[in-house]
Amino acid sequence: MDAQTTIDLTRQAMTMCLIIGAPVLIVGMVVGLLIGFLQALTQVQDQTVSFVPKILAMAVTLAFTLPWLFQKLASYSIELFSHIPDRIAGG
Repeated sequence: MDAQTTIDLTRQAMTMCLIIGAPVLIVGMVVGLLIGFLQALTQVQDQTVSFVPKILAMAVTLAFTLPWLFQKLASYSIELFSHIPDRIAGG
């Protein structure tokens, strides 16, 4: 296995991590910004007011996207494990 193969595997793994984490993180960020805006308008500065809606929105997003996330992760894992002999041999 050469350096370029290692770099490619690392890049693919990092891209897969971003794809898997993105839906939940984006929803958490958007809900957090909306709650922060509402807290600034109403001057209610309680931490639990922002925490509960964010965690609920992230849980709902995870529930809806979980089948797609598992499919992406399974296809990546199958592709990775099926090419182990080729990558070790240098091909």
